[in-house]
Amino acid sequence: MMDRKYLKPKSLTWWAAFVPLLLGLVAALEPAHGSASVIAVIDNMTGGASPYVLINAGLAGIGLRGAVA
Repeated sequence: MMDRKYLKPKSLTWWAAFVPLLLGLVAALEPAHGSASVIAVIDNMTGGASPYVLINAGLAGIGLRGAVA
């Protein structure tokens, strides 16, 4: 059976790291989907953080969550 060390959808800390990761991916892929209004909402929610910062913060949070467990 596969060990689900990093995928913990019932954990609040996992969701706290997954949401910035998801928002960063949506913002980074803006040229592909072209929805500037969604990017404006993400920028307002995150205080203008770069998509790369959001992605890195999400990956770091998920990695730390997996290391602690």
